Amino acid sequence: MILKDIFEEELVKEIEASGNLKHFTAGETIVNMDAYIKSIPVVFSGSIKVIRSEEDGREILLYYLTPGESCIVSILAGMKNETSKITAIVEEDADIMLIPTDKAKEWVKKYPAWTAFIFDLYQKRFEELLDVVNSVAFQKADTRLLHLIRQKAQLYNSKEISVTHQQLADELGITREATSRVLKQMEKEKILQLSRSKIKLL
Repeated sequence: MILKDIFEEELVKEIEASGNLKHFTAGETIVNMDAYIKSIPVVFSGSIKVIRSEEDGREILLYYLTPGESCIVSILAGMKNETSKITAIVEEDADIMLIPTDKAKEWVKKYPAWTAFIFDLYQKRFEELLDVVNSVAFQKADTRLLHLIRQKAQLYNSKEISVTHQQLADELGITREATSRVLKQMEKEKILQLSRSKIKLL
C-alpha cells in the first residue's frame, strides 16, 4: 500500500482508521473554491488537477496531484479553518484517502514523518507555482501549450491524449481561438497530430 512507502507503521494505522478511502471518476470536483476544507485528500491512484479560477470564468492550471501526493493548499486551509483558494478536479479516475482536518493538525505534533510530508509538498508546489508564474510572464503560448500537452501525456503514460481545445485553453487561461491556432501550427510543424478531441505527440 502507498501509505507504507511514506509513513511509519503507527501513522499508517491511524490514517487507515481515521481516513475514508473513496473512488472518484474523471471530472468530479473534490475541493471547491471558497469552501471550507473538511478533509485532506491523499491520492492513492489516478490524478487530480488543481486550478485557480477568477470571477469572470477564467482559470489557470497550478499543478497536478499524483499517487502519494496531497494538496498543500488544502492542508494549510483545512488546518487553519480557512476557505479553499483553489478548485481540485479529478483528471483521471482516482482512489483518494480523505483525512479529517483535525487529525491532520494533530499529527503535525505527533508524527515527524507527517510534518516532513507537508514540508516536502510545500517545497514541491512552491517550485511548481514559480514555474507557472515564469510561464505566464515570460513564455509564449506555444511553449506553454506544448508543456501542458507533454504533462498530460506523462500523466496518462501515452503519447495520445483525449482533450479538447477548450479544455487546454481553460487550463492555460488563454482563448480557445488562440489555442486552436497554435495547435494547427504545431501540426504543420509535425510536432503533433490533431483529431477529434484527441492530440497525439509525434
